[in-house]
Amino acid sequence: FAVHVQCMSKIDGIGGLGWALGLLLRFGFALCPHSGQGKPPMFGDYEAQRHWMELTTALPLLQWYEPTADNDLQYWGLDYPPLMAFHSWLLGTIGHQVDPTCFALHTSRGHESLQCKAFLRSSVMVSDLLIYLPGAVYAAKSFAEAWQPLALFLWLLPPLGIIDH
Repeated sequence: FAVHVQCMSKIDGIGGLGWALGLLLRFGFALCPHSGQGKPPMFGDYEAQRHWMELTTALPLLQWYEPTADNDLQYWGLDYPPLMAFHSWLLGTIGHQVDPTCFALHTSRGHESLQCKAFLRSSVMVSDLLIYLPGAVYAAKSFAEAWQPLALFLWLLPPLGIIDH
């Protein structure tokens, strides 16, 4: 947390405008349809993220990566390392409080309610602010004395905004 506060306190001036622009772009992307929206059977990357939250909150830890009756690996099987799986578990745990039907095992495939979409898209933005942006600033400071342009470049990378928002 201290690294986060230290990194974020250094963003000012043009970097502050870039931070705001990056956040505004992410909000704008969040208003757009997602890939695979309304297109069964896989429903796109949005469904993968939702499904991973479903799996990690509904199944015991030792079944997250194993094929079982409750875990069809052909349907968006969890394929990220355990740290990301725990991130999905944390967000899914919070998401259950917001919209339990969004993360119900077996019955939520293709769930695209407005409440669920708002939660998933805001969870990506919060994750960006708490994890990605401080990491980008820290990495930029490690590589360059004039680190703000590099951090701004990393924050504004179009693929990162388009893919998950």
